[in-house]
Amino acid sequence: MAKIQAVLLGERIFSNDEEARTLHEKMRLGEKEKEKILYMNEEALFLVEKGKMDVLNSSYKKIIGDELLKKLVRIDKRFFVKYSVFKDLRKKGLIVKSGFKFGSDFRVYEKGVKMGRGHSRWVCFCEADNKSLSWQEFASKNRVAHSTKKKLLIAVVDSENDVSYYESGWKRIA
Repeated sequence: MAKIQAVLLGERIFSNDEEARTLHEKMRLGEKEKEKILYMNEEALFLVEKGKMDVLNSSYKKIIGDELLKKLVRIDKRFFVKYSVFKDLRKKGLIVKSGFKFGSDFRVYEKGVKMGRGHSRWVCFCEADNKSLSWQEFASKNRVAHSTKKKLLIAVVDSENDVSYYESGWKRIA
């Protein structure tokens, strides 16, 4: 399979390669948007690291070395934390999609879920271990999960980029 040629325009990374469509169907990476596949920044770096994608600038020149990472961090100051979580969840075989519509970092699907047919199990919020979370923030995140009929997954990334997960949900007591 040839490398996907994707383009970074503004804050969006996309491709209209046939390889991008094939990989989307096979690995659930990227989202179809008309004739293109649109990638979350985390997905794009993941594919670059796997040797499956090259990202090009607006002049269609390959973004080389750490330059892509620098650009992604400029777009999102929390990129390192979110990328650590994305990569770890993908290693576990889970499907990770944007949680933007849900007010979260990601929505996470269990293995084998057919996109468009199944629902995500979790809304995921990513935090660095040196950041504290107030009870109000926790309750707010829990309300988002509950209102979307999902479980709350808080992913905490330590200084070595290891991720610990905490799941929370509502329990009805009769």
